[in-house]
Amino acid sequence: MSNPYRVMLVDDSAVIRGFLARWLKEESDIEVVASVSNGAIAVRDFAKVKPDVVILDIEMPEMDGMTALPKLIQQDPDVKVIMASTLTVRNADISMKALAMGAADYIPKPESTRVAGDKEAFQRDLVEKVRALGARRRAKSGAAAPDRNTEVKPNTADRAKPSASGLYKNGEIILRKSTLSLMPEALAIGSSTGGPQALFKLFEKLKGTITKPIFITQHMPATFTSILAEHIAKIAGVTCKEAEDGEIVRDKQIYLAPGDWHMTVVKEGENVRIKLNQDPPENFCRPAVDPMLRSLNSAYGGRVVTVILTGMGHDGKQGSEVMAQSGAPVIAQDEASSVVWGMPGAVATSGLSTSVLPLEEIPTAISKAMTGRPV
Repeated sequence: MSNPYRVMLVDDSAVIRGFLARWLKEESDIEVVASVSNGAIAVRDFAKVKPDVVILDIEMPEMDGMTALPKLIQQDPDVKVIMASTLTVRNADISMKALAMGAADYIPKPESTRVAGDKEAFQRDLVEKVRALGARRRAKSGAAAPDRNTEVKPNTADRAKPSASGLYKNGEIILRKSTLSLMPEALAIGSSTGGPQALFKLFEKLKGTITKPIFITQHMPATFTSILAEHIAKIAGVTCKEAEDGEIVRDKQIYLAPGDWHMTVVKEGENVRIKLNQDPPENFCRPAVDPMLRSLNSAYGGRVVTVILTGMGHDGKQGSEVMAQSGAPVIAQDEASSVVWGMPGAVATSGLSTSVLPLEEIPTAISKAMTGRPV
């Protein structure tokens, strides 16, 4: 295939580089243009091989990933860097910092002793991220993408049509009007690729305004969700924690779905209670946004403000449909400010969102929506 996505592998383990290279080379639209053992070589060879995507290990001799990351981005601000990290608390914390420094995403690095069992899920995740981020890099730089349409695109086949219910076209995006007549009682946020960075920026602006409970599902493994909760808590200035099964929901708290668990809620008398489960993945994800949104809609009678941030695929679309049927406001991040416009794009192009906004404008829209004003 002509003009495939160009990938540089940077890892001191020849075994890991071999696994990654072999899996990526199975895809006709992806080419591994370099495979090097440390950050110093990556920085030296970067301009020569011109990668779209760099898969960068954290711990390496001579120059580690955190040192190499800003040097690579300095050479090409549009390059997409995926941090490869073993699932330790320390590396999860480093990965969160790398995302804040400009890395686009991360992957939990497969351990050579258990690669065989992880192969299918890991390979699918790796390939999808390379394609989505590669396509985004090509789009931003104006370069041509591979012949095939490889980016995870929103499904536009089922776009809603303008009707008397308030749907109307705004370019390619179809908006609807919220008909919620009661004050919202909760805020729900769904995100995936690029989500941690978006959440950090969101809560920087929401700090001091949080009065209702906030529920977040971010596609992320278990070790990482606990670290993400700590980072959000520091930024937001309120308690943010991994949700615990059976706990009663409180105002002014942020609940994050734990890795590998779906987070749902149930109404019990005057209380709303967290219920975690390990039901099958939805949209290849656990935790997934859709079960969270369905349960929130039921528990709060639709009195929920929903925000769908950057991410691959379409998780959150089905849950947003349920929210739309209740007349609740649904805010989608716009394409320009998204790392990948899959999840918000699926909502925005299906007539489910009441507004489609740049990330920097979403905090203001949330504040308005949480006080019952239209967005």
